[in-house]
Amino acid sequence: MSEPKTYQEVWQNCLKFIKDNLDPQPFATWFEPIKPIQLTDKRLRLLVPSQFFVEYIEGNYANILATALRKELGPTASLDYEVVVVQGVAGPQSNASMKLPGHSPSRPQNVSVTKEVINPFAIPGIKHVDPQLNPEYSFDHFIEGACNRLSRAAGQALATAKGKCAYSPLFIHGGSGMGKTHLAQAIGLEAKRCFPDKSVLYVNASRFQVQFTDSRMNNTFNDFFHFYQNIDLLILDDVHELAGKEKTQEAYFQIFNNLHQHGKQLVLTSDQSPAVLSGVQERLLSRFKWGLQCDLQMPDFDTRFKILQHKATSAGIELPLEVMQYMAENITYSIRELEGALVSLIAQSTLNKRDINMELATDLVEKQLRHPVKEPSLNKIQNIVCEYFGLPEGALSQQTRKREIVQARHIAFYLARTRTKQSLSAIGSSIGNKDHATVNHGCKVAADLIQTDRRFKQFVEDIEKQLTASMEQ
Repeated sequence: MSEPKTYQEVWQNCLKFIKDNLDPQPFATWFEPIKPIQLTDKRLRLLVPSQFFVEYIEGNYANILATALRKELGPTASLDYEVVVVQGVAGPQSNASMKLPGHSPSRPQNVSVTKEVINPFAIPGIKHVDPQLNPEYSFDHFIEGACNRLSRAAGQALATAKGKCAYSPLFIHGGSGMGKTHLAQAIGLEAKRCFPDKSVLYVNASRFQVQFTDSRMNNTFNDFFHFYQNIDLLILDDVHELAGKEKTQEAYFQIFNNLHQHGKQLVLTSDQSPAVLSGVQERLLSRFKWGLQCDLQMPDFDTRFKILQHKATSAGIELPLEVMQYMAENITYSIRELEGALVSLIAQSTLNKRDINMELATDLVEKQLRHPVKEPSLNKIQNIVCEYFGLPEGALSQQTRKREIVQARHIAFYLARTRTKQSLSAIGSSIGNKDHATVNHGCKVAADLIQTDRRFKQFVEDIEKQLTASMEQ
């Protein structure tokens, strides 16, 4: 009679069976992190990274896991889970039983296992989670107007909610310079003020992308995932920068699901609404629509005037009424532009030892801000470049090294970089699904050719004229 199998042998045999019947990526993500810790009679006990693992496996892989386990232990096999305790950010230790098809789980045994995970925002010697918030971006400094009243009210309601909020996920969208980042951070600051023990985190999508990439390279994805799943309020800024980043989107999808299922709060910002956001998986877009979508619009005159008044008072500067009225009437493109104009006005006054008056304000606006260049969309740039060279729509996304397409793509990269505030990653995702290094290289090639090739320079100048004309229509 052969000796009974150990729990390690049972689990290794189960893994072999599962690996043979599952694609490599889901196997590596959902089964490799699991560790066996005990076998009692026909009941196998497993250590899993999180409660989300239990829920996800039960919802997606219960049948294959049950088949593998019964193959090893017989038809009466059953399974218990123990969830890893995350020191510093997790609550009390939790246990879970997974019901295999056809059997009822019994009460799990109490086995204490702990694991400390890596905090990607960790500061040496500090245990708590730094929310990464700027205290200047509070609701006190966020001027309310018709353009943002709904967004502000929804943000305050979410920040002050004790538990699950109907507005979560809150999706804030609007053009560049409309105050999305300010509002998102104000929500985080208010939540920390109302609930000091609450785990709040603000992170830009580009930084989230870097952290995820590093976790994959360093084989620390589980730590990355565990850290984020323990955040009570997660604020992801500029989610449109994840466009085309399939693996990062999959990671955020897992985190989003886990937080939402456990009643945690989510805030996202984007330059576009979910309905028109491109390069993002449909399943993510559908989740972005679960809560409330708020649009930050162009500020009206009254709001612009209040912003100037507030900023001047905060800076200890007394602006003449006529100057504030003149600037509020003429600087209409964005809040960022309005604030920048005020900073320039104060600097001109201080450096040149001139009084702030209508003459100085008029001179500044006429020279710098009277006719601001509206930022074109990346799609518009691509369409105009393709039209100029007689290329079919979407040609810049073709995987080809044809000289005419590569040249057109480099020009599109260059114009997107010089005429918009989009990141290299966002430009690459929209134009040809390229990475930031490829975009950077293309911009340098175009800049060099503008200096050395007259014909190429003429191409760029002609396209820029068409682009400017299209923005004035």
